[in-house]
Amino acid sequence: MAGMVRNGVMVLAGVLALHAIYIAWFGGWEPSIHRSVVLFLCVVVVAGMHPLASSFASHPAPFRALCWLVDAVLVGITGYACWRFIGAIDDIENLIVEFSTWDQVSAMIAIATLLELTRRAFGLTLALVGVLALVYCLMGQDLPWFFRHSGFDLEQTMEVVWYGFQGVFGFPTGIVLSLIFIFIVFGAVLEGVGAGDVLIKIAFALTGRTRGGPAHAAIVASGMFGATSGSVTANVVGTGAFTIPLIKSRGFRGAFAGGVEAAASSGGQIMPPVMGAAAFLMADLTGVPYLEICIAAALPALLYYGSLFVSVSLEARRIGIQPVPESEREKVTGRDILQSFMLLGPILAILAVLIAGRSPAMAGFWAVMSGIVLAFLLNPALRQDPKRLLHALARGGVAGAKVMMAVGAIGVLLAVLNLTGLGLKFATEIANLGTTSLFLGLVLAAGSCLLLGMGMPTLPAYLIIVLVLGPAIASLGLPVIAVHLFVFYYGVLSAITPPVALAAIAAAPIAKSNPMHTAMIAVNLALVGFLVPFAFVYNPSLLLVADFNWMELGSVLVRLVLAIWLLSTGFIGFDARALARWQRALRLICGIVLLTTDVRLQAAALVIGLALILVDRWRNARIRQHG
Repeated sequence: MAGMVRNGVMVLAGVLALHAIYIAWFGGWEPSIHRSVVLFLCVVVVAGMHPLASSFASHPAPFRALCWLVDAVLVGITGYACWRFIGAIDDIENLIVEFSTWDQVSAMIAIATLLELTRRAFGLTLALVGVLALVYCLMGQDLPWFFRHSGFDLEQTMEVVWYGFQGVFGFPTGIVLSLIFIFIVFGAVLEGVGAGDVLIKIAFALTGRTRGGPAHAAIVASGMFGATSGSVTANVVGTGAFTIPLIKSRGFRGAFAGGVEAAASSGGQIMPPVMGAAAFLMADLTGVPYLEICIAAALPALLYYGSLFVSVSLEARRIGIQPVPESEREKVTGRDILQSFMLLGPILAILAVLIAGRSPAMAGFWAVMSGIVLAFLLNPALRQDPKRLLHALARGGVAGAKVMMAVGAIGVLLAVLNLTGLGLKFATEIANLGTTSLFLGLVLAAGSCLLLGMGMPTLPAYLIIVLVLGPAIASLGLPVIAVHLFVFYYGVLSAITPPVALAAIAAAPIAKSNPMHTAMIAVNLALVGFLVPFAFVYNPSLLLVADFNWMELGSVLVRLVLAIWLLSTGFIGFDARALARWQRALRLICGIVLLTTDVRLQAAALVIGLALILVDRWRNARIRQHG
């Protein structure tokens, strides 16, 4: 039974992928019908891919049959609630509708189904957020202080959360259907037609001469492929299955190999020009042109990946790893370079369409189309087995359906925040704190971003964070593009931040390492990513588009480059030679202080940091001279 259901669901997922391509070209339908019908189809797909019975595989057949029945009932009630939403939407807009007890209960069951499917697809975190939001809405009138609201019954709650455009069927669902789904399909198509395999081979060839070897190749491949995939965990598993064993074979620890892959895969989401499709979503939310967002994101992303390269090189030198021997290095042929256009061609198509002034959705359409055409032209394996493309489309449909579950859960939270006023209260508190100290306001916002983003894929994480916290951070008087990049960075970095750390959890089994140890190494490697958002908030010139000043840009780049070196050597414990603990601690302190706003502290850290580096070089030269 499970096999039959899965096959049927994969066909439906393929239909969803084709639907996304159709919508990117022709546009959407009437919103109430479009959102409710597609959401219901996504519920069917996710329920079929993650049936309740799969959690009880060892139980007797009658019990598993009962699990299938439970799923069927939940899906059926969700379908009814979607149908009722379509029928009632006109009356809702005219404020002349009454909801029966069954309408309210069916909507509540539909919401519970969304949250349960979110749990099955992405784990407990986001589902629990949705449950707590509903409980808070129904019972928050009994809470003290900041959290108390006037009280709402089930009918009022369901009217906002389900029967309207403020909750499940609100803006996040609309933006996923009109814009994000096509890029999810695009990432799946690239992976399915073999673009990632060629990319990994080229990355190994480019980095063969470095000490880091496979670790540097993982950074290059994950950075490039992660930019298009839109899923950190898919990137970790896709590239990590090949790179992590090779990194370990060169002599790196398992946890370090997993941490490199997790940090590099997470960073792919901040790498222009695609940024895991977030660049297009950001352009839509902010009104800032897409190309301007790419320019703004470029330098911070390069600094992030530069710090990863430095850390891997230092670790390789610390444990005595040498470059891969010439005879073992990957060789790139003319055919490989030609096949790399399976990835480069669609990216160029995206840029060309956007430069021509067309919509991001249209860019997604041409990205998918060019990717398919180039794959058939350049990859003989695909011509021999065209079913690979169908499987890729189906996987894209499944991935998009899962994101729809997460976005439905986000809609629940946003509706509750708006209905109870908690979102406004929170924004007011951050704004008040920001008037006292911008730094403390940003620290609170960054911590909140990490918490809200934990356990979620990149795009839903960015959506929920920017819709909940964006107004609060914007009230601190920051440029809009800096606000969105700030929350986006911490949403991305939540994938490696304990205790959830999805990217590290995905990498750890491949590396045969402890997930939390792997996550802590990934955080250490990605520390610059946690600091760069503060740097471009205080120094907008780093974004190249907001309040640009050449002197400020030069100053912040010098400090950032020196900070990267000090922090990397401090964490690894090696520069020209092994460092004592006091030297490591002092380097870490100087690296962080370099990014503060106090000019005197910056100057002191600059002098001390340079002195530490120069003295270490001088001592190493003396040892070599007398050794």
